[in-house]
Amino acid sequence: MKIVGVIPARYESSRFPGKPLADICGKPMIWWVYNQVKKVKELQEVYVATDDERIKKECEKYGIKAVMTKNSHKTHLDRLAEFVNQIDADFYININGDEPLIDPKNIQKLVPDNTLDPKSFYFANAMTILKKPVELVDNARIKIVTDVDGYGLYMARTPIPYPKGTSEFNYKKFVGIQCFSKSALEFCGITPRGEIESIEDIDEYRFLEHGKKIKFILVDADSFSVDTEKDLEKVRKIISNKL
Repeated sequence: MKIVGVIPARYESSRFPGKPLADICGKPMIWWVYNQVKKVKELQEVYVATDDERIKKECEKYGIKAVMTKNSHKTHLDRLAEFVNQIDADFYININGDEPLIDPKNIQKLVPDNTLDPKSFYFANAMTILKKPVELVDNARIKIVTDVDGYGLYMARTPIPYPKGTSEFNYKKFVGIQCFSKSALEFCGITPRGEIESIEDIDEYRFLEHGKKIKFILVDADSFSVDTEKDLEKVRKIISNKL
């Protein structure tokens, strides 16, 4: 069974252009993400899927395998769907390119075991318990509600569920680690964005709106995505203190 890691990295971003190349203690952010992913021994190969020659050249500078994809993709799912046409595998572990503090142990929890049929339609996503109250109202942090078997019911940028009946529960948020079978990513390539996906701007609704299941796997993740310059400064301090 072949499992590859893929890190989507686009240059243009409404909130933070050029984010993958942002300097963190002398290395670009994409370098830090890649080196965390490479620690996962179950991944036979790790690639960066980008739309910009500047990112590709920086990857090559550090010996990182990079694949060029179109710059017209609206979501990372569309970029991954193109990627599978270039790199063949049974399963693909997607890791967001803006999480330089990602824990390799949490990536490993998304690696499928040998009982999972590579020909099946499979999509799993990591989630974690929300620990900081301010993240509850941060629309960059996607909140998640699952059924009793751990499959996604709905996702939102606003706080969900609403605590009318009780407040004795933990809010859960999205973590940027995903596992796809090849057929799941091929589905993304032929399925356009739906209404809720466009409204919430949450890519994973591509599956939920079409009746496809998302298995959410709980991980203990303290890392956070770099969405703003302020986030970048926090990450720089954390990594600097570890050096």
